[in-house]
Amino acid sequence: MGSKYFDYAATSPMDPRVTEAMLPYYTQEFGNPNSLYTLGRDAARALEAAREKFAAGIGAVQPSEIVFTSGGSEADNAAFFSTLRKVAPDGGHLITSAYEHDAVLETAEWLGKHGYDLTLVKPRKDGHVYPEDVKAALREDTKLVSIMHSNNEIGSINDIKSIAALAHEAGALMHTDAVQSLGKIPFDVVDLDVDMASFSAHKVHGPKGVGALYLKRGTRFDALIKGGGQETKRRSGTQNVAGAVGFATALELALEVRESEAVRLAALRDRVIDGVTSRLENVQATVDTGERLPNIASLLVKGVEGESMLLQLDNLGFSVSTGSACSSGSLEASHVLLAIGVPQVIAHGSLRISLGIDNTEADIDEFIDALVPIVEKLRAMSPVYKKMFCGENPITF
Repeated sequence: MGSKYFDYAATSPMDPRVTEAMLPYYTQEFGNPNSLYTLGRDAARALEAAREKFAAGIGAVQPSEIVFTSGGSEADNAAFFSTLRKVAPDGGHLITSAYEHDAVLETAEWLGKHGYDLTLVKPRKDGHVYPEDVKAALREDTKLVSIMHSNNEIGSINDIKSIAALAHEAGALMHTDAVQSLGKIPFDVVDLDVDMASFSAHKVHGPKGVGALYLKRGTRFDALIKGGGQETKRRSGTQNVAGAVGFATALELALEVRESEAVRLAALRDRVIDGVTSRLENVQATVDTGERLPNIASLLVKGVEGESMLLQLDNLGFSVSTGSACSSGSLEASHVLLAIGVPQVIAHGSLRISLGIDNTEADIDEFIDALVPIVEKLRAMSPVYKKMFCGENPITF
């Protein structure tokens, strides 16, 4: 039986091997890693082994540069609040992009209302943030630059290495949200020369509620969560040993098949885009140039509400998204699409199909066969479709 799950960018099923690796730390090896007796020391060794494995997976120089968190959102928040408390407690200038994940964007906007100057760099129409646009925004008082490595909705990959070089030349710290990149495309913190990077386990067949922040040695940092001083005083709270073990195992497994899966998934991604656009008019890929994630196909289906397509596909068993999962309950157009200049009336008709290890060519074909009549039916019911998109002056992107 094929898979009808096409929302791997929202979350992924746990790999059974990850579950197996985690189970002992919920049962017989349940010790607190901060305790001095044997059970605690065993848990501490497992935690540090996971840290070493994860550090190696992202190219970190030292395992101590990894801080385990509750997820990517906490890692993003800590990258802002915890560094700025140290390097710029009285304010300064921050740069991020207008199409970041909300965990970055809302944090930056909050800081922009509480003593910091914020510049939002706009991605261009092709979905990428250009280094020269970041360079133009840099100032003498810029303290932190945060640009995502790859976008979670449209799949575009940014030139973080060049952006980091510009940030450092200006004396600023560089952070990147790498949640969608991890395990799917090459990602090396030393090669990119970032000071901080955020990750999440459940995007790579690991457990939910576990993330990590790469914190380059020497980066000044004041813990976001205070208390017992765990994670070498960078993140208090008894560590989630099972979660850390699961995350490290999931990353190790993902890296083993990353290259082959990238080729396979890119072919499936293109099969989705080519199949839908060849059978339906007024449908286009949101991003079709430049570096892209192999597993994300973002489509703009003109004249149809994304929510209507999603619900009808769900009735047939297909799981897709109209944007990021964190905003799927909102009827507002995606801020990502608006940021790259998609007109609001077109942005409302977006679909994100994000692929994973269980998807096959047959699944793609079945999905296309299901989507086409849904769109045709919805357009036939629309009082404005032909007027807005088929007349003499159609709305375009």
